[in-house]
Amino acid sequence: MQIACSILFTELENEEGYLVEGVSACCSRCGHETESYGTSDRSVRRCLVLMREECPEGENNFYTSDDGDDMNYEY
Repeated sequence: MQIACSILFTELENEEGYLVEGVSACCSRCGHETESYGTSDRSVRRCLVLMREECPEGENNFYTSDDGDDMNYEY
């Protein structure tokens, strides 16, 4: 099943306690969230891959961004 995730660019705290740019994804079905450092396409894709790996429902869905951009991230 294909599930849309909202993508939010934010600041995350790293291991040393500093704030760094990051991205988070939120599942539109269950609200589960994942985070990655950086704001590149690669960071967004990592969030979507983590969403699949960490699904609290144990499902194997395909996650895409719902930002309306031409770029869909499917993982």
